[in-house]
Amino acid sequence: QVQLVESGGGLVQPGGSLRLSCVASGSIFKIYSMGWYRQAPGKQLELVATPTSGGSTNYADSVKGRLTISGVYANTVYLQMNGLKPEDTAAYYCTARVAGVAGDSRGVPYWGKGTLVTVSS
Repeated sequence: QVQLVESGGGLVQPGGSLRLSCVASGSIFKIYSMGWYRQAPGKQLELVATPTSGGSTNYADSVKGRLTISGVYANTVYLQMNGLKPEDTAAYYCTARVAGVAGDSRGVPYWGKGTLVTVSS
């Protein structure tokens, strides 16, 4: 099994910054990708930032230029969040595609339990 644990959420004023972290642990042979989704109150799960097969990053239009994914170092991925807006308020979830054994060329998707970000004055 693989566990993903997010941290770094909290309350921040509009225009402020936060950095979220996600650490993967457990039966890991290889991590193929790590990314971030979010779910605002009363809304559906939304992609924030995920790697593409070509090696770039796919960002939601609403976060481009403000939120930046970085990593993956030591099974950790970060989400740097600048210029935060009230509409960024959401639970942020880390996801990773992980191979637990050699020979698994696709991996299995795992999700963390989320960290809450609240943007309010």
